[in-house]
This record gives sequence, structure tokens and C-alpha cells, in this order.
Amino acid sequence: MDPARQTKDYLLPHQLLLSIAEQMKLPLLQIARQAELVNLSRDLKDISGIQALATNALQLLDAYSLSLQLKNNAGFELAPETTSVASVLYDANRQLQALARMYNVQLELNIGGRFEPVLAHRKGLESAIIGLASAFIETLPAQVNGGDLKLQLATHRCRYGIVAGVYADMPGLRSEALNRGRKLYGRSRQPMVDVSHTSGAGIFVADAIFKAMSLKLHASRHRHLYGLGVVLKTSSQLSLV
Repeated sequence: MDPARQTKDYLLPHQLLLSIAEQMKLPLLQIARQAELVNLSRDLKDISGIQALATNALQLLDAYSLSLQLKNNAGFELAPETTSVASVLYDANRQLQALARMYNVQLELNIGGRFEPVLAHRKGLESAIIGLASAFIETLPAQVNGGDLKLQLATHRCRYGIVAGVYADMPGLRSEALNRGRKLYGRSRQPMVDVSHTSGAGIFVADAIFKAMSLKLHASRHRHLYGLGVVLKTSSQLSLV
């Protein structure tokens, strides 16, 4: 394959699947170890961690499957719809709570105002946000030295539309890190080594979903935090095009 073509079409399904396979190793190992502890202690309280890890792994696989369906435009049910960014972030936040508790990460919702609805594939947007947030949750304990571990699911307005993203106190998360990760993912165990000690599969699955939705994931700032986000056009903007 032409290297230039490969760089341009960075979201190759087989490379993404390799990244996901690498990502699956950690939760499966953690599930196995926690299952052993539950078996030894007979303490059913420990099973909540197993459930959180298993749910997150299944969400990642479902998101990968969705990215392929969106890419292939398989079925009328994948058509974009008018939706509220705030409600998407709210639902994503609810689904991420168990995983966040496991990693002692405090999830926060930061909705920067009352915004018009956007036109987007709701399930795709929600799955992408969950993928991004999961990757952040897993890496925050190793990236933030001291203090509380906080992660914001946030939205704000920019000149091009409404930004929805995931943000934390991670100054290393810049455009250069994301672009380098895109070139290395599927070929390196840590394609975004400045940001994550894992494969970062959630980030690249989100990237694939957004690309299939004709959107682009980009490094973003929200107040004093760094993160990854996507710009969504409002329904009123779309009516003027």
C-alpha cells in the first residue's frame, strides 16, 4: 500500500481491530483476577468491578461494529437525526459512572448553555463520547500527579457550531499527539505515548465513528482543560446551507 495513502486513510479496519485486541487484554486480565478474588473471599461486593470492566469492553466492541456500519451506510436506521448534545453527554455520563468509580475518577458534566439541536447520528455520537471518556478514565491515574482525578464531558459554542468533547488536566493532549497517534495506531502498543499508557483504542474507535459521520475529531480546549472534541452543526446552520 502506498504510504501516503495509508497515512491519509488512517482508520483502516484491520489496524483498528488490532488496537482493540491489544486494549482488550487489560480488562480481561483484570476481570480474571477479580473473579479469582471474589471466588476466594466470597464477597459479592467485588463483582461490581467485574461488571464495569465487562460492560466497558462490550461497549468498545459495539462501538467498533457501529463504526463499520456507519462507514458502509448499512441501513436506514443509521441516518442522522436531530438531537440534543446535552442529552447525549448526560446519557454517556450515566453509562460511564461504574468505570470511573473503579479508577477513582470524578466525572463531571459541563453544559455551557442552552444550545440548539444538532443533526447527528445519536448512537454514533454517544458511542464515540463513551469511547473517548473510557480511554481518558483508564489513563488519568498515570497522567495526573496528585490531586483529584477529574474528567469533564463538556460542550460549548464555537464559530463553526457546537463542540462536544472530553476534557481533563492533560497538557500533553495536543494536535501533534493525536496526529502522531493516528499514524502509529495498529503498529504500536502505545500510539499516543504522551497521553496514554494503553493502546487508546477508545480514541481511535471514536475517530472512526466520527469519520464515518463526516466529522473530524480534533484536539480541543475547554476553559483551562485539554481534551478531544468534535464540532457539530446546529439544525439552523444546516438549513442555511
